Amino acid sequence: MTKLAERLQRVEERIAAACRRAGRERADVKLVAVTKSVDVETARQLVELGVRDLGENRPQELWRKASALPGDVCWHLIGHLQRNKVEKTLPLATMIHSVDSWRLLESLEQEAARQSRTIDVLLECNASGEASKQGFALKEVPALALRIATLQCLRVLGLMTMAAYNAEPENCRATFAALRSLRDELRTKLAPPHTMVQLSMGMSNDFEVAIEEGATIIRLGTVLFAPGS
Repeated sequence: MTKLAERLQRVEERIAAACRRAGRERADVKLVAVTKSVDVETARQLVELGVRDLGENRPQELWRKASALPGDVCWHLIGHLQRNKVEKTLPLATMIHSVDSWRLLESLEQEAARQSRTIDVLLECNASGEASKQGFALKEVPALALRIATLQCLRVLGLMTMAAYNAEPENCRATFAALRSLRDELRTKLAPPHTMVQLSMGMSNDFEVAIEEGATIIRLGTVLFAPGS
């Protein structure tokens, strides 16, 4: 068994254990492997191990790897998307997690209409309140519901956040719980196709706590790829 396969197996065991603690099914949580720090060949090995959801921070890197890997890979853009990169990104991304402004939502809507596409997106929220992080403040999101309802070519499926890095993952629990509470509020305000069912939260340091707090998508890189993990 390769080192990568061993790490993936250990991660799967931890995901399953967190799901059991939370009374959830393993199938309720999607693993997105964040390949920003690895080359195409390493990403290909992960695909061969059965991981089909890959995430990239930079659109250019997503474009590059998408052109080299099998067409059935589901690409997730999890980093900042500049509006001048929207046109090339839309045909390649299964989901855009990092929609952090109304201007970007408008740009995505316009380009999706031009391309005759329907795009799945998440709203990036600064749930930890850190000045260094991008995203909507939690308190401003509920007021967007009426505007989101007017979108025709986007499906706003949920929310995304990054907790403040903490050596004690338990300290991230309040951040994840706050995002879940906001998601639940929005589900009462929006109708399909804006289902608001997804919570993209939890990274290598804190994904088990995120699962316990309701994460439906976890984004893991270091724990899969770093030597010693």
